[in-house]
Amino acid sequence: MTKAETSHAGFANLGIKDSILSVLQKMGLENPTPIQIKAIPVALDNQDLIGIAQTGTGKTFAFGIPILHILAEKKGRALIVLPTRELAGQVEENLHRLGSSFGLRTVCMVGGEPIGKQLYALRKKPHVLVATPGRLLDHLKRKSINLNDISVLVLDEADMMFDLGFAPQIEEIMKLTPKGRQVMLFSATMPDSIMRLVSKHLKRPVHIEVAPAGSTSDLVDQEIYLVSRDDKLTYLEQLLSEYKGTVLVFVRTKHGAANLTEKLKRDDYKAAEIHSNLSFNQRKNALAGFKSGIHRILVATDVAARGLDINDIELVVNYDLPDNSEDYVHRIGRTARAGKKGKAISFAVPSQKMEIKKIERLIKKELPFKKMARLSTEPERDYVETPARQFAPRRNQSGAVRGQSVTGRDQSNSGRKKIVTYGQYANPRNSGFRSSHAEPIREKKTHVNTHPDFSDLPSYLKPKTNFSKSEPRKFERSVSSRPSYGKPRSEKSGSGQPTTGKYFFGKSGFEKKAQTDSRFGQEAPSRKNFGKASFAKRTSKSTSVKHYK
Repeated sequence: MTKAETSHAGFANLGIKDSILSVLQKMGLENPTPIQIKAIPVALDNQDLIGIAQTGTGKTFAFGIPILHILAEKKGRALIVLPTRELAGQVEENLHRLGSSFGLRTVCMVGGEPIGKQLYALRKKPHVLVATPGRLLDHLKRKSINLNDISVLVLDEADMMFDLGFAPQIEEIMKLTPKGRQVMLFSATMPDSIMRLVSKHLKRPVHIEVAPAGSTSDLVDQEIYLVSRDDKLTYLEQLLSEYKGTVLVFVRTKHGAANLTEKLKRDDYKAAEIHSNLSFNQRKNALAGFKSGIHRILVATDVAARGLDINDIELVVNYDLPDNSEDYVHRIGRTARAGKKGKAISFAVPSQKMEIKKIERLIKKELPFKKMARLSTEPERDYVETPARQFAPRRNQSGAVRGQSVTGRDQSNSGRKKIVTYGQYANPRNSGFRSSHAEPIREKKTHVNTHPDFSDLPSYLKPKTNFSKSEPRKFERSVSSRPSYGKPRSEKSGSGQPTTGKYFFGKSGFEKKAQTDSRFGQEAPSRKNFGKASFAKRTSKSTSVKHYK
């Protein structure tokens, strides 16, 4: 079949049943897309296939129509695995619309949704299972589902599932399905990881490629604006006033999406956001509001870049360039769908010229630049310069700066300093030569314990003890300041020495001077006769009694 014939060929020439053709006619689908023309006949022959096509080319019905045809002829069920919740919900909705008149039962199993609702739908024995890899494995562990009767397995957006790290889950799902099942794999690109999966689990697959990897639709008018970071919001508002239709804005981070949506709502724009921080119901409501026209602007991360079938999007704005150049193709593929024209504008700062070059090499097309006037008065900064951290100089035990000699800087050894303190190293671990940029050594101040001068104080405030300035103050420790644990040392040793007096360092350690206490005779009270001392204190006012503990 020539190219001219295939472009005008209808669904009737693809071997589809008349009952399915009537449903397609009611839905307004008359002419198939190129991927549908090539994939549907191969799938109806029960052959494994690999379909590579750019986003927005009708891949959902390229495997949806053959599934409906195959399940009508033979027993079994179909399993469709997709990377995101939004894609799974969209595919399940389209298949339900296509097969509802034939009694086709479908179920959508995704994370973030109550599992009880899914268990109730599984009890009705659905014909088509649409699921994300994580939630499908959850049901398999619960034993609420069995894959032994799967006759058709579809992996849609396979490259995205591998990018998100679902390769081990896909391997496990492939092993749990029967060996005789038919496999249809659809992807926008074909990395090596997918080729290894194909060679391991597919049987002589038919390779179908409608458009080269990374190609974009000719109906999309692409343009790049070179703007300042501070002027992006201003130029976005200018585009919103110029284009009156629905606008899809892509940002790089989920926090950026939330901040931009809040700013647009503050300026009285009907905007919604969609990113991974939102719950499944919030993302579903935001997408439904954008499709129905409640929200004119949808601010999204790359979650919405793959496979979302939203018609009549007039403008796609890349507020931030994507991290991967392949995501640029999927972003701008949200517009110019179903044969309509669209516009894609990307904001880029002057320092992102290398990222633009990568995109041009991928799509094999030179993008037109449009340098916009600078509106902000603040200087442009691509990065923030932070000063180096300043650390205080480290000092050794003698107070000298480490890496610097006591007498000053050592000019030898190319400015490196040797630690020398009074002829010996203050700390052996700090010995040797070390580099230093510390300040010169300051003289260490020694604290002199001088007696205070109480001459100017009134007599009633002066202390009773008369300190002499010429003599150093003697700090003596009395028995009362030391807690007694058990018997005094004199009683333990059996020497019979009185315990009242001052401490001194003797041969056997801390001992007390022999001193006679006039109040109690030759021996000071021990812990046993401590009550006598208390009684003497209460009865005699003239005698100064020390407190014994």
